[in-house]
Amino acid sequence: MREFNLLPWRSELREKRKRDYLVSLAICATTGLLVIAFIHWIYFLKLQNQNDKNNYLTNQIKILDKQIVEIKELEKKRENLIARMTTVEELQTSRHMTVKLFDEISRTIPDGVYLTDMNYKLDETSENIQNMKVDASVTGIAQSNARVSHFMRNIESSDWLSKPVLKVIETKQKEGKRQSEFILTFKVKTPSKDS
Repeated sequence: MREFNLLPWRSELREKRKRDYLVSLAICATTGLLVIAFIHWIYFLKLQNQNDKNNYLTNQIKILDKQIVEIKELEKKRENLIARMTTVEELQTSRHMTVKLFDEISRTIPDGVYLTDMNYKLDETSENIQNMKVDASVTGIAQSNARVSHFMRNIESSDWLSKPVLKVIETKQKEGKRQSEFILTFKVKTPSKDS
């Protein structure tokens, strides 16, 4: 006689397949979660690395900004020092200007002309001494009007003096002699460095 297997082998097989399927599903899900976690961890590390780089650059930018401010302050100090040095140099080079001015005036005065007063005015709006304008005024006595004219021609031909303008000239008798009293203005030219 034949034997029949009455055990529920099909349901056991189905249960086994179901268990295998669930185990495979759990393994796939776990593997997927691990892959996602690994990818997330890699991106987190990249993001952390980039944030560290950004923080480093931000700190370096702050340091450079401080250095730029210091450099600008140093440049201002340098410009101030250069301006002071230039002023001192101009004062040194123009120190002899007054002496040269009086020397030049004495060279331009012809015989028979005597100066009694001299004034000069500096134009204080000039930025430096080398470009400073000087207006001079002299008062004097001459033996004749021709001598005053000769004095004016000498001023015009001078390297340091220019633009003579006769403001007043009066002829008077003093002690039996005829004299011309005059007031003359002129400009002092900017001296060159080699003169």
